[in-house]
Amino acid sequence: QVQLVESGGGLVQPGESLRLSCAASGRIFSAGDMGWHRQAPGKQRELVATISKGMRINYGDSVKGRFTISRDNDKNTVFLQMNSLKPEDTAIYYCKGNLVARGGNWRDYWGQGTQVTVSS
Repeated sequence: QVQLVESGGGLVQPGESLRLSCAASGRIFSAGDMGWHRQAPGKQRELVATISKGMRINYGDSVKGRFTISRDNDKNTVFLQMNSLKPEDTAIYYCKGNLVARGGNWRDYWGQGTQVTVSS
């Protein structure tokens, strides 16, 4: 069984930084694209950033220049460094990974989510 576990969320003031981590564990044969999405109250889930195994990166327009995604392929872990946080960044952040388990097929997995709150 494959699991994605996020960590690093919390409450910060505007302008501060947070670093999120997401570790994929279980009987993983290979990991493809990994990334982050977020969902604010009353809004649809939106793309934050994705990164391929070859380090090709894509950011949502609202976070370009402030957030940086990275990954450690050996540990099947993805990170999100969030700088210059704004109140509108407040949301539950979900990790997503396109993975294949041993003996299984490629599919998308989601983490449980971690709350990020930006407020003064």
